[in-house]
Amino acid sequence: MSMLRLKLPTDPRWVNIVETNIEEILTDHAWCEQKAASNAITIITINSEYPDLVTDMLALAKEEIEHFEMVHEIIKKRGLKLGRERKDEYVGELAQYMKRSNTGSRVSGFVERMLFSAMIEARSCERFKVLSENINDEELSKFYRDLMESEAGHYTTFISYARKYGQGIDVEKRWKEWLEFEATVIAKYGKKETIHG
Repeated sequence: MSMLRLKLPTDPRWVNIVETNIEEILTDHAWCEQKAASNAITIITINSEYPDLVTDMLALAKEEIEHFEMVHEIIKKRGLKLGRERKDEYVGELAQYMKRSNTGSRVSGFVERMLFSAMIEARSCERFKVLSENINDEELSKFYRDLMESEAGHYTTFISYARKYGQGIDVEKRWKEWLEFEATVIAKYGKKETIHG
């Protein structure tokens, strides 16, 4: 997981909290996938001049909706219910940082959106890895191991587009700053049975 360059790893004991309420983690996870699909659609809407980006974001949105469906199928199979959408405070803090970091130019806005998206995918990927390695549920262990690989691909996609279309911006410097900021945010979480909680 060193490729993700996250500064603060998740304490594996977070999985003990998750295991006390599987319905909650699955509901939260389902809505995370829906929001990821919506984010990809938003990126298309505001950056339609890049055909390669549009193509990749369409594929990503479809994949995220498929993941939503997969989680929903697990919920149904277990006789659980998909609860109402949850507010993701971790993502909210990253979104505020994205807005504050935008210098006002179109390119800056694009790069910040890409790095915001990459950050969420990186942390989700790391959380899926922790789940896959520590949860005492064979089905969910395999499920999260499979999803982990997909999320890593998404993270790479967002970083690549930030580099490709971030003319005049030191994307590597900004990514390091994002990683530093995210470490201060995630330090407050890991106490709830949610993907980022």
